[in-house]
Amino acid sequence: MNKYRWQAIVFVLVAFMLGCNEFIVVGVLSDIAQEYQVPVATVGYLVTIFATVYAVSTPFVTILTSRYSRYKTLMVLMGVFLLGNTLSGFAMNYPVLLVSRMVTAMVAGAIISLIMTFASTIAPREKRAGLVSWIFAGFSIASVFGVPIGTAISTSYSWHDAFYLISGISAITWVLLGWLLPRQVEQVQGSIRNQLVLLKDRRIYVGIALVLFTAATMYAYYTYIRPLLTTALGFSNESLNWLLFLIGIMSIISNRISGMLAERNGLRIMPRFYIADIILLAVLPFALGSKVLGLGILLVMSLIVTVINSPIQIHFLNIAEEEYPQSTVLASSLNSIFFNFGISLGSATASGMLGTVGLRYISWGAAVYAAISLGLALTLNRVIRWHRQTSSL
Repeated sequence: MNKYRWQAIVFVLVAFMLGCNEFIVVGVLSDIAQEYQVPVATVGYLVTIFATVYAVSTPFVTILTSRYSRYKTLMVLMGVFLLGNTLSGFAMNYPVLLVSRMVTAMVAGAIISLIMTFASTIAPREKRAGLVSWIFAGFSIASVFGVPIGTAISTSYSWHDAFYLISGISAITWVLLGWLLPRQVEQVQGSIRNQLVLLKDRRIYVGIALVLFTAATMYAYYTYIRPLLTTALGFSNESLNWLLFLIGIMSIISNRISGMLAERNGLRIMPRFYIADIILLAVLPFALGSKVLGLGILLVMSLIVTVINSPIQIHFLNIAEEEYPQSTVLASSLNSIFFNFGISLGSATASGMLGTVGLRYISWGAAVYAAISLGLALTLNRVIRWHRQTSSL
């Protein structure tokens, strides 16, 4: 196996590690609440606070560390992540666990941004989209396999041990990165102001809005995927893990489709997927009367709702490399930053819809975000065409 393949595997392993760390709390909420003797709702704030800190801190960390060696920066951030995750395992009370989660959230976004930047540098041009899609798949693999394994460990032993396992994976990944990554890569340094110039480009800020509303589309219904499967569709709690596993597999396949689309300038055909999303989300309330039809729609949406990931990531990287080389790391972080903001927006919308129209009709809120996303996708394609035409004059 050549060095590039080893590097690609380690990049996916980093995404898997970060995904396990981010998602693990969802599977062990009850265990943490029981040990600390606090309400489950209080423990649930760990998820919200993690996503918020992640989204807010990532641009600051990426911009402020851009003047330093990317290799050294990544190794330091990995060390901080390992310490933060290990502290989560050792946490004997809720405040310590909260602080440890904030520490890992502060560096997680910058780590994946640097990994994306290294992937863009190391991968041959024709393989870059495929590698980016596999890195995104690492998060899906974490949700499909990592979180259930962590939950099983928590049930059989302790939730602390689940975090220790992630620390073990993190330590191995840290060593492999130190061995496989190039010490020196070409990078253009710039002041904070020069880096932020990237955000004035219409192709960038329209793309950012597209990422945000795409995430909101997904989480405006996915936040309540468990009650949708059990309460609305009537599946038993015993079958829930298998159904979530199946949805996770569809998400992994979606990432591979996303990579293939990115290799073929997939932004041009992205509006078709949003049209399909709108239709499926609009008819979902009426399909919930049938287990087969309702589950089928949820599976199809899991397959298409986030196919934008790789095309938009390549879009951001290409623009930065060609016109804003001082902002490459910032560009690589935009997708993860605004996807997390979109998660917060979508989750809040789902909760609001649940309280007003009920579980059956929460997908209509997601359909509104899908319609907004469709408009943004069409706008982005027009902006890209306009820029190409003016550049050729």
